[in-house]
Amino acid sequence: MALVNASSVAFSAQSSTCSFLPSNSFSRFPLNSSSCLPVPSESKRYSLVATISSKRVLFSHHFAVHKNISEPIDDAADQEDLLEREKEESSTHNSETLLYSFTPVPLLFVAALPGAATVRSLFGPFVELVKSWNLPDWLVHWGHPGNMAVVLFAMGGYGSYLGFRIRVSDDVEEKAKAKDLHPKLVGGMFFFFALGATGGITSLLTSDKPIFESPHAVTGIIGLALLTLQSILPALFEGNPGLRNVHGILGSGIMTLFLVHAALGLQLGLSY
Repeated sequence: MALVNASSVAFSAQSSTCSFLPSNSFSRFPLNSSSCLPVPSESKRYSLVATISSKRVLFSHHFAVHKNISEPIDDAADQEDLLEREKEESSTHNSETLLYSFTPVPLLFVAALPGAATVRSLFGPFVELVKSWNLPDWLVHWGHPGNMAVVLFAMGGYGSYLGFRIRVSDDVEEKAKAKDLHPKLVGGMFFFFALGATGGITSLLTSDKPIFESPHAVTGIIGLALLTLQSILPALFEGNPGLRNVHGILGSGIMTLFLVHAALGLQLGLSY
């Protein structure tokens, strides 16, 4: 505003000279009145002031952040810090990440059931009796895995094969023998697996190891529960023949589960 007022005074000061620059010796040019540009009128001067003022407002250092007018910031470092804070706020509000995953680890919470302490107390006298026999360590340690491997591959493997032959064989005699032997083998596998579970618990307790805390124990419990369901399905075949397919698929899944169970048992045996 002071610059505009000074320029207007310079225009009206002398009629024989016309100055467009500040009044220094080298900035004054002698011209006649006809060659000078006309002096702006009052309205034009106010227009010029308004124009300069509007431009000055447009180039003001005031700015708005989140609809709030902030104070002028003269330091460039402060401006950079403000921009960094804005980026951090935007990233905080917009960087929400959802992770979807599945893990079998929650199954291990079965170990927290009060049944573990009950089983430990029930097996206590028998464990002390086994310790008094002074059996070889290798027999106590690997006796359960060896017996269960025989049951799994001999009775479970051959029983699964017979169940497969019942579905695909065209030989009437072979199918009849398979129908007679298949439930016996699978039933025997279920019995020895349940009995073998007591042997596994005894082996762990004689070695002063915890029970039900390992994935081997969890998969064993799940396998026995599925075998119980599998043994019920044949009684429902007459009313719903479609359950035969369910029986076959479930049986294959149970055998796969017990293979994983055996691998986990081997890993457990090698761990101590």
